[in-house]
Amino acid sequence: MSASFTTDRLLITPLEAADSRFIFELVNTPGWLKFIGDRNVHSDDDATAFIKNIIDNPDTDYWIVKLKQDHVCIGIVTFIKRNYLQYHDIGCAFLPQYVNNGYAYEATAVVLYHEIDTHKHKRIAAITTAENITSIKLLEKLGLVFLRDIMVRNEQLKLYEADTDRISISGLVKTFFSVFTSKSNAQPRLDLLKEICVPEVSLANRYMSKTEFFDLTSFIKTRHRILTDGTLMEFEEKEVFNETRIIKGIASRFSEYEKKGILYRKRFKIKGYKLFQFVKIKQSWKISSIVWEDYEYN
Repeated sequence: MSASFTTDRLLITPLEAADSRFIFELVNTPGWLKFIGDRNVHSDDDATAFIKNIIDNPDTDYWIVKLKQDHVCIGIVTFIKRNYLQYHDIGCAFLPQYVNNGYAYEATAVVLYHEIDTHKHKRIAAITTAENITSIKLLEKLGLVFLRDIMVRNEQLKLYEADTDRISISGLVKTFFSVFTSKSNAQPRLDLLKEICVPEVSLANRYMSKTEFFDLTSFIKTRHRILTDGTLMEFEEKEVFNETRIIKGIASRFSEYEKKGILYRKRFKIKGYKLFQFVKIKQSWKISSIVWEDYEYN
C-alpha cells in the first residue's frame, strides 16, 4: 500500500474507491481533456472502474491531494512505470481553481522524494506536451531537464528526465531559498537549515569588496533578527538559473538568484550569484558550503 503524507498545507493519501466523485470531476476538466486526454469517464460507475484499474495495476500509484484545513480534494499526484518509458514517470493534475498556488510542487515534491528514498530509483522521467507550460515549469522546478521529443500514440510529447541525485540537490536548494520567506504572512523557517546543511557548513557573503564569514549558528541568529525585528519585511528569494555538477559523492551548483522585499522601509530588488557545495552522507545529500555575492541592485 502506498504511503500517506502531510505537508504544511496538504494531506496526500492513496487513491481509494471512495474518491470516485472527485475523479469524475477531475478527469472531465478542460485541462485534463486537453493535456492528458479523454478517459471516457462519464458516470460514477465509469469513475469507479477507472479507479479499480489503477489500484489493480502494480505499476501505477495515484495519490489524492487534499487541503489540510478542510480535507477538500484538489488534485492528484501519479507515479507510473509506463511501458514506453525506461524510468518511472512522475505527474500530477489539479482542479483549475487550485492551480498557481504552489500546491502542485508541494504535493509532487514530497511524493517524489519518498519514492527516491524508499525505492532507490536512480533516475526519474516525466512527459508533457509543449503547450502545457505550467507542467514544464513544475518539472524544471523539481530538477528534471528536457531530454527529447517522443511520439506516443501519434502524439508528440516532451520527455524530461534527471538522475535522482540531481533531483535531491534541487530540492535542497529550493528549501534553502524558501526558509527566509516572510511575504504574505509566511514565517521564516530558519531551523530547516540544520536539516539540509552539515553542522560544520561554511557560509560567506562577499559585499563591497569585503567578505563576511558565518558558521551555522551565527548565520541563523543574524538572519532571524533582521527577519523578525522589522528590519527586513515581505522578503522573498528564489533561484532563476542553475548549473549543477555531480562527481560521485560530491557536487557543486552555481545559482543565479533574485530577492526582493522591504529593507529599512524601502522596497528593493537584488540579483546575485550563489555557489553551493554538497556532500553525500549515508545516501543523503547535505549542503557543506555556500558563497554568495549580489551583483545588481534596484
